[in-house]
Amino acid sequence: MPKGNLTVVISAGQSRNPQKRELEEAVAALTEKISGVNVLRVPHLYDLAKDGQTYAALHSLSGDLVVLAWLYDRAAHWILDRNGVRGQVGEVQLRHETDEEEEEQAAQEVTEDERVIDSQPRPDRLIYCIDFRVSNTPEDYQAEVQRILDSSTEDDGDLLQADELNRSLLTLEQLERFENPTNDTFVGSQTTGDSSGLSTLFGTSSVVSIDEHPSRRWYPVIDFSRCTNCMECIDFCLFGVYGVDSLETIVVEQADNCRKGCPACSRVCPQNAIIFPQHKTPAIAGAPVDSGGLKIDLSKLFGAPEENEDALEVAARERDEQLILAGREAVGNSTGIGERLAKSSREDAKPDDLDNLIDQLDSLDL
Repeated sequence: MPKGNLTVVISAGQSRNPQKRELEEAVAALTEKISGVNVLRVPHLYDLAKDGQTYAALHSLSGDLVVLAWLYDRAAHWILDRNGVRGQVGEVQLRHETDEEEEEQAAQEVTEDERVIDSQPRPDRLIYCIDFRVSNTPEDYQAEVQRILDSSTEDDGDLLQADELNRSLLTLEQLERFENPTNDTFVGSQTTGDSSGLSTLFGTSSVVSIDEHPSRRWYPVIDFSRCTNCMECIDFCLFGVYGVDSLETIVVEQADNCRKGCPACSRVCPQNAIIFPQHKTPAIAGAPVDSGGLKIDLSKLFGAPEENEDALEVAARERDEQLILAGREAVGNSTGIGERLAKSSREDAKPDDLDNLIDQLDSLDL
């Protein structure tokens, strides 16, 4: 049987860099030795298909996860989320140095508007995401995993005490039925963190490796803790990447329609909720940022604009480059991007040139 209910997921880097492989191997070897921990080694999370073997395995694990990847922790969390591996953000102490005051201010500013996550809460289990770029010392990751495990054990102890108290309040008849169910719909008593898929996935081993060979991908990931469902991204993107689900919530519907290297939609998102995990600019790749700065001066936040060129112009230019490469006509910045960013919701926005253009494209049935 597996040693415990905390699973450490080690996501390999995209490249074959020997230093990266060495660090991954060392961390796997050290964390495997921690009593109460199982280790799952997988390919790069960002490139994997949602219906592939890796995510099928991750779906079988309902307990807490520690995910180590060559990604910013925010990017890793929302990549997992879009693929159905969901939970609350676990507090990690081994992380990039950031300005805590800026992070707190950014969180407060986002809460002023209703966020998607407010209406679509995630499960109570915790997912701790750690960036492999934080440290080159394997022992640092071992210590952080041990700290997380110790914290989880303390929480489980409190839950078990509460469970024992509840049992003492049961009648003898109820207790007998609880211990000896008479039908196959009974699921029994489970403590938070229990993972019914552990015995199936790990068997008698505490280390499992999944071998998939995905090709590199490029697509946006939505941070629903920041997203207000304003629909600016679906209005701006002309490649059919975005759509809405049955609840009229924005989703990345056709991820592989995205044009490789184009981050334009992230620049027009008022809440910095769109992440391109492989972009070279930290703010776009998922690093913590001050959302107030996003609204005031996108050019300073993202860095990409040329001299005397603001970020809105850059976004339009990046999109035009991809339109031309796709054999389509450029539309420039005549679609009122700046004006649209000032609107608080899609319903408040009046139809403009971009809406008319999209209607014309839809009528062509391309």
